[in-house]
Amino acid sequence: MDETTGGADGGACGEVPYRTGDVLRMECPFTSATVAAVGRYHVAVRWPWWEVDTEARGIEWNGDVALPTPADHGWTDSYFRTVPPEDQLRAGDRCLVGIAPTVVHVLAVDHFDPPLETGWLPRPAAYIEFLLQGQSFDPELEEQGHTVDPAGGEPVRFALLFRPYAFLETGDDLVDHDGRAWRFDGPWDWHPYDGGPADAPAWPLHLLHRDGDPAPDEIAAVAAATATGSHADVAARWAELTHASPLPTRN
Repeated sequence: MDETTGGADGGACGEVPYRTGDVLRMECPFTSATVAAVGRYHVAVRWPWWEVDTEARGIEWNGDVALPTPADHGWTDSYFRTVPPEDQLRAGDRCLVGIAPTVVHVLAVDHFDPPLETGWLPRPAAYIEFLLQGQSFDPELEEQGHTVDPAGGEPVRFALLFRPYAFLETGDDLVDHDGRAWRFDGPWDWHPYDGGPADAPAWPLHLLHRDGDPAPDEIAAVAAATATGSHADVAARWAELTHASPLPTRN
């Protein structure tokens, strides 16, 4: 199981080692913080990991992050938690804030060059977009999911639990057992070249093209990985971990 850690001391800076469809375990060590303000629906916590970006243009951040309380409808959809719980805090209290081990699945990985100006430091050069366990992607919704900077000041830790079609790379061209040619753009994002139904290829698969002619060992690896099993088996394993439906993800 591969693991990376964000934060100022290193980790997933530079190239993000995750991709659409990955199932990850995410956690962040609980860290001491001060409660700045409280309300019925939100608690403002002086964020212990970021610094104010004094050179950000037109963006002012006061150093606080608002976390929902159980009275807010978004509380069950949040992943940072406090100890004591949010609805037991008062302004000036000390608390712990962090993320308990949580299973998520990746919707997309976004890169920014130059890094985004957010009002805080470090400025993110990439975001992992993800959904929590039990949440399925809905293409009808304009906004869905969460983002986290994998190399930000927050020491968020990630462990790769499962990568569907780990033996393929985005853009691979393959032919399936039934002789249909496909392009792989993600585990739930297959495109047939014959214009027929865009469901999923029948195993075993033969690798035709990978940024040019594939090497013999690459062809052999794909053939071996798909000699038994099926696309349905991959989807079932993914759903078992995510408690979600494997639908086309965000482009």
